[in-house]
Amino acid sequence: MKAHTLSVLVENKAGVLSRVAGLFSRRGFNIESLAVGTCEEPTMSRMTIVVFADDAQIEQVQKQLNKLIDVIKVSDITDIETVDRELALIKVNAEPGTGRSEVMQIAGIFRAQIVDVGAKTLVLEVTGDTVKIDALEKLLRQYGVKELLRTGKIAMLRGAKTVKSEK
Repeated sequence: MKAHTLSVLVENKAGVLSRVAGLFSRRGFNIESLAVGTCEEPTMSRMTIVVFADDAQIEQVQKQLNKLIDVIKVSDITDIETVDRELALIKVNAEPGTGRSEVMQIAGIFRAQIVDVGAKTLVLEVTGDTVKIDALEKLLRQYGVKELLRTGKIAMLRGAKTVKSEK
């Protein structure tokens, strides 16, 4: 089993996300990451779904997704060159004199932005691939991560290739 990244174009309608997520749930798959939003066509949304499965299971899921009425196109972009990013907000303990400057240095190294300064905490915003965000999180754990929010991966094919509707 490996992490597969699916790019799914769907009609931008109420209930579509629920039907797509339900399909994974009924088959016993845990969705590792799910990001969805309106795309270049206002009548469509693009979902980026990351799920652990083997190739045969993913092929079956793709066939099932294609049967859903509001699904326009399903592409497994796992082995295709992509630009992918996640966004994370991390609230970390950082009292003046006990680690604040170290946390600020780590933020600089990872090109994270400090978006909130509290009396005892800092909130960092970071974008990057999953490996970068995992590494930053691991380093910040020693200071005490109070809260962590991640968007999940979004991915786009590199170069002139696109995942578009044939309609």
